[in-house]
Amino acid sequence: MKVDLAVIGGTGVYKADMLEQVKDVEVETPYGKVNLIAGFYKGRSVAFLARHGKGHSVPPHLVNYRANIMALKKLGAKRVIATAAVGSLNEKMGPKDFVIVDQFLDFTKSRPQTFFEGGPQGVLHVDVTDPYCREVRQFLLQKARELNFRVHDGGSYVCTEGPRFETPAEIKMFKVLGGDLVGMTSVPEVVLAREAGLCYATVAMVTNFAAGISPDPLTHGEVLQVMNELSANISQLIMTVLETIPLEGNCTCGKGPGEAGKF
Repeated sequence: MKVDLAVIGGTGVYKADMLEQVKDVEVETPYGKVNLIAGFYKGRSVAFLARHGKGHSVPPHLVNYRANIMALKKLGAKRVIATAAVGSLNEKMGPKDFVIVDQFLDFTKSRPQTFFEGGPQGVLHVDVTDPYCREVRQFLLQKARELNFRVHDGGSYVCTEGPRFETPAEIKMFKVLGGDLVGMTSVPEVVLAREAGLCYATVAMVTNFAAGISPDPLTHGEVLQVMNELSANISQLIMTVLETIPLEGNCTCGKGPGEAGKF
């Protein structure tokens, strides 16, 4: 089955109840098999991939990012909307706010970062001046504003290795470096999407203030509770975007793979 659009559901976003004619799909990639679901929404074909697997069974540092992105590419997805639960370093970005991320700081340690590791694959130095697709970002922002959600235009996502939460000292450092949000999944997902020529954007959902800013110890239960409270809003935003976003754009997201002669 070929699809036009794809959604990558992060923590707390495990289902795509809006889809019709749903079927389970298994995609074989050089990096492993990927199980996802595909269906239709308002006549458009959509793939939904739960980043952490069923029941949140895969921690962030063990997510098979290369297989996931390759699977969406093989299915023909042109535009990808990813969700992410994040902590905030920015007092202006409070719990239950949406942030349409525009930059990242990479503090991951052990994750494969590229499809191009030399040999037959060659080498690709992909440009990430605008890591997240400008057009998809602006569309998400526009629709969130039309729905009267609290939403911020841009924010720097600090990606840590996880699965532990960060120390207050780390949060203080990230804030000095210009970070607004902290999470564990956007990298290398966003980089691989760019290598694959996908128009990819992330809508981050603030679940709490980060360690040292929050007056209370952080818990995964707290994250899930806030995500549950946000579930109706994120579903409404995703449905609105899936129904109305243009399937083709004028962005430059596809230039990386063209340079390498791959994909």
